[in-house]
Amino acid sequence: MTYLSEFAALMAVFAVVIVAPGADFALVVRQSVVHGRRAALVTSFGIGASLLFHISYTLLGIGLIVSQSLALFALIKWLGVAYLVYLGVKSFFEKPLEIDEGELAAGAHSRRPLSLPACFGMGFLTNALNPKPVLFFLSLFTALVSHETPAAVSFLYGIGMATALVAWFAGVTLFFTNPVVRARFKACGRWFNRVTGATFVLLGLRLAVQKVG
Repeated sequence: MTYLSEFAALMAVFAVVIVAPGADFALVVRQSVVHGRRAALVTSFGIGASLLFHISYTLLGIGLIVSQSLALFALIKWLGVAYLVYLGVKSFFEKPLEIDEGELAAGAHSRRPLSLPACFGMGFLTNALNPKPVLFFLSLFTALVSHETPAAVSFLYGIGMATALVAWFAGVTLFFTNPVVRARFKACGRWFNRVTGATFVLLGLRLAVQKVG
């Protein structure tokens, strides 16, 4: 029952965090609208895999090392800033969506489909290059998980959290790949690309001005 209580406490906090819009959410929405359901789902699995990556090094103690090293933490931060700005500029100048009614009904991809490894990599990198999870998971597991809890059990907690994250983004994907919803975004044309591009750039700038220590 102790393990169940720990897991419930972790999920209660994490549930609030995953629904808050951020770079991951913006990426999944864009993948859903521009590249279709399969691309967005694979991107979501990439984000989930990155979450396990963060939790794994936290449990191994590397998270503590990173959080105490300003230089290493700053390096991760600026890599994340650069990647978000890159995604923003790329999205901003991309051509308007061209999705015909047949594609919408069939849930097909856009005229320029991404490979599944590329989709997975985008999801993984967007989350992995965000330094905030370093401190978040370190503080979360320190506060809510007993030091007597075996590492294997803690990792199972992480799997549960990653599963919840993927499930959330799968729901986001299903909504934004609905033919009616995609048709609405299609009507926005170039403005959708500009808004999503600006969103990524702003998220990068917000990360840039955050203090590392």
